[in-house]
Amino acid sequence: MTASYRRWTVVLTWAAVVVAALMAFALVMSIVFLVWADQDTRNAAYGYLALVLWVGIAAGVPVLIAVTVSARDMRRRVRQQNWTGNG
Repeated sequence: MTASYRRWTVVLTWAAVVVAALMAFALVMSIVFLVWADQDTRNAAYGYLALVLWVGIAAGVPVLIAVTVSARDMRRRVRQQNWTGNG
């Protein structure tokens, strides 16, 4: 394993964590926006903003899956390399 491979493993792992955190935040905010939109008709635009966040979440799911699977496989290879003592 090269140092670059190990570095990219860490980068991808943290990228997956950041994307997951952003998606969780977007989900919570979309629920908050829906509650605000439901309280008063003058705040109806918040409902549309919640829909935009849901579209963003739907677009982010494949990215999260791809980054997570890649990071998992890379971490497995690094651990296996360390375990065999060849790293």
